[in-house]
Amino acid sequence: MTNRIGNKRRRLLEDLFGSEMEDEEEDEEEDEEDGFTSLEELTNDEPHAKTRGPRRPNKERNHAEGHERLMQDYFNSGSTYNDRDFERRFRLRKELFLRIAADVVEASPYFVQKPDCTGKMGLSSFQKITCALRQLAYGCAMDATDEYCRIGEATARQTLKIFCNTIENLYANEYLRKPTADDLTRMLDINDARGFPGCIGSLDCMHWVWKNCPSAFAGQYKGKEKKPTVVLEAVADQRLWIWHVFFGTAGALNDINILDRSPLFEERLAGTSWDVEFQILGRKYNHAYYLVDRIYPSWSTLIKSKGVSQDEPSKHFQKLQEAFRKDIERVFGVLQIRWAIVTIPARFWSPEDMVSIMRTCVILHNMIVEDHERDSTDTFRLPRCTKLVPPQSQPYTLQEQAIRTVELRSAVQHRRLINDLIDLNWARLGSRNRSTE
Repeated sequence: MTNRIGNKRRRLLEDLFGSEMEDEEEDEEEDEEDGFTSLEELTNDEPHAKTRGPRRPNKERNHAEGHERLMQDYFNSGSTYNDRDFERRFRLRKELFLRIAADVVEASPYFVQKPDCTGKMGLSSFQKITCALRQLAYGCAMDATDEYCRIGEATARQTLKIFCNTIENLYANEYLRKPTADDLTRMLDINDARGFPGCIGSLDCMHWVWKNCPSAFAGQYKGKEKKPTVVLEAVADQRLWIWHVFFGTAGALNDINILDRSPLFEERLAGTSWDVEFQILGRKYNHAYYLVDRIYPSWSTLIKSKGVSQDEPSKHFQKLQEAFRKDIERVFGVLQIRWAIVTIPARFWSPEDMVSIMRTCVILHNMIVEDHERDSTDTFRLPRCTKLVPPQSQPYTLQEQAIRTVELRSAVQHRRLINDLIDLNWARLGSRNRSTE
């Protein structure tokens, strides 16, 4: 009886421990299998992790076909559009375009046509330059040139930036230069005949709206235009050549604040630029001047019509001054019509990009002015009692510059010069009236 009970207990214990042992052995086998599986996954050449999906396929834009169409439209013999159409759409003559294209290709490898990694030839230099000029001329969106130039949006944006930087590097020294002796002789001769001896241009400011101005800077760049703007200060002459470019100041500043920050008079104060000595009715003046509107201060180098009396000679002077000061307004109008990108709100995030574009537009504008005068045979000479003062070999000392600052900003000289100009122009009007009788 006792043996039977013991045998039953023994079988129960064996059954109990035997099942646990079997479970432990099975667990160990599963762990080993899992380990081998993980090792296989690590050593297997085929990845088991989820990979990134395929990129968006490139569009087949047929660059070669676009280049051929562009050449047939404008550059090949028997082209579809004539030279007048070319100048209207590109804003410059074909000869000037070809000159710029040759210089740009030589200066920047970006504009050289090259094959891609598959051996297919990329965009031609004419396509890239046309894309940049169309953006400047029409102010169109980056992808608007895709259909004709066969250039994607990102490439069009990059092309515009590189084109502007290249134009600056190539031509800034020549077409953004300070007036030379010959330039001053021309301006002084023309302005003396107009009744303003000693005048070397008109000064004013223009605003360019900045659409993508960061909100943190909006208050700094928002002025009377009620929108963020960046300001251009410029000087221009009667032939519409722009002699001074100062762009990048915030739109909250007015013309006087911008003049205080401007480098317009820096070289004249230091004595490192040409200056002018002239006489009006026997009175000598030592500094040339600009025509400005009424907001500017009463300096001897800035002549405005505000504050003159209302007698007939003063009214005549006021009429002449306001008429000839419109040279700079004409320049701004021509610049905005010719390069529409500066009229629409700028879609750039960086003000440095806007500076590069504005300077490029001014350079191209001056190149067009020079190109239109290519056949001119006019000669100019200094007016009587006018003398050019050459630059100093060494800049003036700080004390000498302080003295010159007082001279350039003298309100007394300003008033005296205006009175002499009033008398001069009234006397000339009387002479003309007597000669016509």
